[in-house]
Amino acid sequence: MQPDFDALPYLTKDLPGTGERIRARLEDFVVEEVPAYLPAGEGEHLYLWVEKRGLTTRGLVERLVALGVPEKAIGVAGLKDKYAVTRQWLSLPKRFEGVLAAFEGPEVQILQTELHQNKLKTGHLKGNRFAVLVEGAELARARAVLERLVAEGLPNYYGPQRFGLGGKNPERGLELMRKGKGRGGPWLKRFLLGSVQSLIFNAYLAERIERGLFVRLLPGDVAKKHDTGGEFLVEDAEAESARARRFEISATGPLFGKKYFEAEGEARALEDEVLARFGLDRAQFNQRKGARRWIRVPVAEARVEPDPRGVWLHFYLPKGSYATSLLREVMKKNPEATGPGVRVEERG
Repeated sequence: MQPDFDALPYLTKDLPGTGERIRARLEDFVVEEVPAYLPAGEGEHLYLWVEKRGLTTRGLVERLVALGVPEKAIGVAGLKDKYAVTRQWLSLPKRFEGVLAAFEGPEVQILQTELHQNKLKTGHLKGNRFAVLVEGAELARARAVLERLVAEGLPNYYGPQRFGLGGKNPERGLELMRKGKGRGGPWLKRFLLGSVQSLIFNAYLAERIERGLFVRLLPGDVAKKHDTGGEFLVEDAEAESARARRFEISATGPLFGKKYFEAEGEARALEDEVLARFGLDRAQFNQRKGARRWIRVPVAEARVEPDPRGVWLHFYLPKGSYATSLLREVMKKNPEATGPGVRVEERG
């Protein structure tokens, strides 16, 4: 159950990697949240557009809690990197507006404030824009990889941060599944079980890439529309594969659980084959809800810019996907292992 991010197959394995490391400086990694909606301008909740440096999103919340704001009253849409310059929305009740002067500091700057009727909730974002300096990268090589990813999509792997320090979370999650008990509260247990789901999803996606089934669909696949998110069962694989090549739809992989859209036929057989490698069956996931996850996501607003130190990569990814997956395709190595201060936390 030990995840090996370096062993996952590359979609662009025929294209050479480039670059030495990322994030030698905070300013080399910039993330900007793209909200699902903008504040309405009235209401009892104060929305803050915040820029933070060298601080986790959890750190932002803890600063507000220390100033007297109840943690349950604070809203964030997604988690953002610590070792970066990031901009995101968060919310708090309007009655705590007086703490904002003390909230700001060298690590935190409030860029904008607006009112809204409701608290900001987890997942209320469209995606994130990234600007990343890859030191030592060659422009032509980086551009070739990025162009391929724009054309075919980015493998929607879960990044190493999903599996905890040293990749131990899936082992702890598996023990919890088998014994039905373990240390920690409900949130931790859900996270550990989720790491097992994520590990198996990565293995399933890797197998599809190896078999040439990244864009092509199988009979019985559960496909998902990129415009609406609607899921449906694939009956005519050839016809639906043509839609996939136009990036209207993509196949999904399973996050096994007690309730989710189950694949049939060839696609289900492939899922079972991968699941069997871990010595597991579907019934063992009845503690989790279950879901389907796109095996690929579109890369938008992509461009490369030269820099004396290397190449800047600019791109947009939808929520739930990991910049780590794109960077490893460009660099052909795990970007989190390229030097100090490189842990990627972005996943919102």
